[in-house]
Amino acid sequence: MTTTATSHIPQTMLASVLTEVGKIDLEQVPVPALEPDQVLVKVEAVGVCGSDTHFYRTGHIGDLVVEGPIILGHESAGTIVEVGSAVERARIGARVSIEPQRPCRVCKHCKEGEYNLCVDMAFYGAYPVDGVFSEYAIIQDDFAYEVPDSMTFEEAALVEPVSVAVHACRRAGITAGDKVLIAGAGPIGVIMAQVAQAFGATEVVVSDPVARRREFVLGLGATAAVDPLSGGLNEYELHFDSFIDASGNAAAIVGGIVTLRRHGRIVLVGMGNDELTLPISVVQNRELELTGTYRYANTWPVAIDLVASGRVQVSPLVTGRLGLDKVEEGLLKVETDPTSMKTVITPSLTSDSGS
Repeated sequence: MTTTATSHIPQTMLASVLTEVGKIDLEQVPVPALEPDQVLVKVEAVGVCGSDTHFYRTGHIGDLVVEGPIILGHESAGTIVEVGSAVERARIGARVSIEPQRPCRVCKHCKEGEYNLCVDMAFYGAYPVDGVFSEYAIIQDDFAYEVPDSMTFEEAALVEPVSVAVHACRRAGITAGDKVLIAGAGPIGVIMAQVAQAFGATEVVVSDPVARRREFVLGLGATAAVDPLSGGLNEYELHFDSFIDASGNAAAIVGGIVTLRRHGRIVLVGMGNDELTLPISVVQNRELELTGTYRYANTWPVAIDLVASGRVQVSPLVTGRLGLDKVEEGLLKVETDPTSMKTVITPSLTSDSGS
């Protein structure tokens, strides 16, 4: 096994560790050792995701349970500073966006290209696999995607939520001329609106009860934004080809379903309750198709191209930047700051009080 103990790579690094539910400590931990097919990335930017906050608050998401200390974080980008023995050393210095998962590559799902459903997946920040709220991270060489010099590290980190949207829009079958409804104008909903338009949708309506968010998404992909609590969706019955929920809200999901035309498609992306009551007669009588999404597969090249070309803008979503010593604050921003959209953790901003 190749190790990271070289003249320019330290043996330890700073990392924000979830030591128990609701508690994060800044610690010195070993720099992870490289396997032959891996690269070591100096982390430059990490986006804070709602799933990170959920793990912090509750210690679980569905059947994913935190059973010990773990480093959260999975939306990241940085610079390759060392490589494993099976990787070309020419990759050192490359600016990359990290696809934060390690599939087994041999199960039925991996063989069929749907490796996000791998039976033995190791996903970053999901116990027991450490994430990237740290100074360094390792990833398989082919899951470290080079990004153009024109792309900032923040944009490269946010290729991850763009990939969530790409996967969802593929599941929704969005194509040229489609009419799409999206519930929720948080970061994923805003990105989803732009990706849907990039896929060819000519009408993208976003539903959200918060006026500030409706105004925000109108400048980033939405052709219209409506308040569902004030009857904003009443005029859209039997109207949309696809409905994508990015809210996880039960009322929003039911309200979105009834706007679909016959043989429309429902895609659930937002994290909500484990169980949901649906208008089954509507689903049956209109022959609606309903599916969930689980992360992504084969999305990074498309997502990078969408951001690099400007068809999807992620920089406007960044409303705060913090160091590794402020990860806990970053996880709670969405609850403490009503204007917050996306917080980025920048390791170089860290004040190491322990040094």
